[in-house]
Amino acid sequence: MGETRPKNWPQRLRSVRDDWLAWLPADKDELFDETVEQLELLYGMLSVTLNEAFSLRADGTLGCAREQAGVSADLFDLLATRLVPVLSAIEGHGRHFGTLPNVAPLKPAFFRGETAQTNAWRSSLLSKVLFASRSKFFHKLHTLVSTVGELQKEFREATEEIVTGAAIHPDACWRELDVLHYDLNTCLRETIVLLKSFLVALSNEELPSFRQKLQVPAQVSREVLDRRATRI
Repeated sequence: MGETRPKNWPQRLRSVRDDWLAWLPADKDELFDETVEQLELLYGMLSVTLNEAFSLRADGTLGCAREQAGVSADLFDLLATRLVPVLSAIEGHGRHFGTLPNVAPLKPAFFRGETAQTNAWRSSLLSKVLFASRSKFFHKLHTLVSTVGELQKEFREATEEIVTGAAIHPDACWRELDVLHYDLNTCLRETIVLLKSFLVALSNEELPSFRQKLQVPAQVSREVLDRRATRI
C-alpha cells in the first residue's frame, strides 16, 4: 500500500485505489492515523514475539520458544479483538447512515491458509453475482470478521499444542503459526484499506458519530495492551 498518501484528490472517487491515494481533511486523517497506528502497534508486537519464538526454536531453546509462542497467542488475540470492532464500527455506521464506500473483492491469492483462502474464494465468487454495492460491501465486512475469528481460534489451538508439548507433529504446528500470522496480516491490510475508503465516503457531519464508535473499543484495547506490555 505504501507509506505516503497524496492529498490532492476529490472526495468522491471511482475506485478503491483512488480512495487510497485520496486527500482526507485533517480531522478524518487524524482519526485514520490514530486507528492505524494502534493496529500497527499490536501487529508489530505480535510479529516481534512470534519471530523471537521461531528464533529460539531454531537455536534449540525449546522451553523459551514455547513460552514465547504462548505470549504470541495472547497478542494475536489482542489484534484480532481490535480488528473486529473496527470492522463492526464501519458496518454499524454504514447500516445506520447508509454510508457506502468503494469496495474491492477479496483475493484468495493474498492468503496462504486453507481457511482464509476458502473464505476469500467464496466471497469473491459471491461478489460477482451481487450487483448492489451495498450487498458487496456488507458481505466483505462479514467475511473479514468471520475470517479473523476463525484464524484466532486456529492460532490459539496450535499454540496450545506447542506450549503443552502435546503436538504430534510439532513442525506442522509451527508452520501453521506462520501461515495464520500471515493471513491475519492480510485481514489487517484489507481493514486499513476499507477504513480509508469509508472515511473518503463519510460526510463531515457523520464523523463525530463514527469517531465515537471507533474510539470506545480502542480505549478498551489500549488498557489491555498496557497491562499486557507490563508482563512482556
